[in-house]
Amino acid sequence: MPSFYYDLWYLRAGVEQFEHYLLADDIYWHLGVQPPSGEPPYPQLTLGWLLLANKRVGLEADTAKQEAEVSQLSNQLESIQSKWRIAWEQKAAKEFHTRLILWRDYLEEYRSNPEQNYDRYKYEVSRRVLLDLLNQNDSQLIEPVDMDLLSGLDQMIRSILQSSNFIWDANLQSGFDQERYWYLYGLLPKTI
Repeated sequence: MPSFYYDLWYLRAGVEQFEHYLLADDIYWHLGVQPPSGEPPYPQLTLGWLLLANKRVGLEADTAKQEAEVSQLSNQLESIQSKWRIAWEQKAAKEFHTRLILWRDYLEEYRSNPEQNYDRYKYEVSRRVLLDLLNQNDSQLIEPVDMDLLSGLDQMIRSILQSSNFIWDANLQSGFDQERYWYLYGLLPKTI
């Protein structure tokens, strides 16, 4: 998982650009910021990645100064969400559909060739987390057909998932309870 500062810098840059991004038609937005030295390149700015970065930094802040900055950025994000609620929900619905198709494609690749794809699950499951974050308020704008597809994919995963401890960094576990984020408490088998 990325470092606290990786997520913090992404969140800072994202909040700074977020109102412009939210009002644009694009789902993906060039962030234009470099990650901390030694960290991977940033993904493009999306609502989902911004929500995930916000959640992770809130769990990883360990000094009063870090907590204060994270709180300020979270409040700014909530303020933008309140101000542009309809734009937020529309953007979330568009991204939800796009992420759902990517998640479905990975699971189809896994079913076609489990041995070649089972070990990608720890990374690919971030798409499933993003789906939960994008639908955090159970948005009525998510298409019923998308919710049906997600339900079907979840049933397939539940039928084969091998139970395990939390699969991401332990310091994030408190923010991802096992009931809602059940898919972070298991791994796909090498063969099905």
